[in-house]
Amino acid sequence: MDNDLHGTVALADREMAAASDRKLQLRLWLRLLTCSRMMEAAIRARLRAEFGTTLARFDVLAQLDAARGELSMGELSARLMVTNGNVTGLIAGMEADALVARLPHPTDGRSTLIGLTPGGRALFDRMAPAHEGWIEHMVRRLSPSEMGRLLELLGKLKDSARERDVLSGL
Repeated sequence: MDNDLHGTVALADREMAAASDRKLQLRLWLRLLTCSRMMEAAIRARLRAEFGTTLARFDVLAQLDAARGELSMGELSARLMVTNGNVTGLIAGMEADALVARLPHPTDGRSTLIGLTPGGRALFDRMAPAHEGWIEHMVRRLSPSEMGRLLELLGKLKDSARERDVLSGL
């Protein structure tokens, strides 16, 4: 059993162990975490099996695609919600595999832009529809109205969590 799956099984067990007499907030947190980790583990496994790549690489390609151009390392780090150090190593490997290219910034000599290469574009164009299909399959039991309502509720939760971070100084 790989680490992703093992962690997901352990988390699911913790969710089940959170008896109904436990605080609703804790049960909600565990359910969200369980769903997120289960979906992420499935996507990681599919990317590895079908495309020989990682979720982190897919995420970089997806952010560059969404930007419709190049991004600085700082912008890429912010979009991926990881440190610059994490992105630096990832980009180095992807550059060695000719998926991305470093380009000089036109106005800031200290900054480097990252862009898709034709090989990176071709790989992403193959992966994106498969990824979308996997997500659709995982949420297939929800109706469009349920998905809309869940998205709305998760937006409120995100705002609440963000407000909590601001209040605590994080």
